Amino acid sequence: MPRRSRGFAPIAAPDARVLILGSLPGQVSLARRQYYAQPHNAFWRIMGVLCDAGPEWSYEERADRLRVRGVALWDVCKAAVRPGSLDASIDLDSVLPNDFRTFFRTHPAITTVFTNGGTATRLYTRLVLPGLGEPARSLPVQPLPSTSPAHASLRFEQKLARWQAVAVALRALG
Repeated sequence: MPRRSRGFAPIAAPDARVLILGSLPGQVSLARRQYYAQPHNAFWRIMGVLCDAGPEWSYEERADRLRVRGVALWDVCKAAVRPGSLDASIDLDSVLPNDFRTFFRTHPAITTVFTNGGTATRLYTRLVLPGLGEPARSLPVQPLPSTSPAHASLRFEQKLARWQAVAVALRALG
């Protein structure tokens, strides 16, 4: 049996207001111990526009900029078997979800959950939501297009337009 990939701790300040969820770090991210380290992934370019946390900053600075702006970043999977980096390769029977009960209890200001791609959305709604209590279970979940280069049906500008929902949510919260 292939080895399980293990995800990272969340990037989150205690007063985070929105949560962005991926599925599981890919091979480049795992090797570098950084979220979205694959250079062709659009995540940090999008965060550059939305939160001034773009790839021109060091990874530590990008993480700090997300925290300051009220953005938390995590993955649905704490661990899973996935040969390669494609979400479609995640062995669903091997998925161990992260501890979202504790996360939401320690981050009570979260008002919206955004999911980065269809796999993150499906994993969260199937494996996490049923086990959550209120008020976490009732938080809005807004699916966003994957920032992965494998999701090539949308150009960067189209992805960015959809991801503006994160900035809208943050502005609405003050």
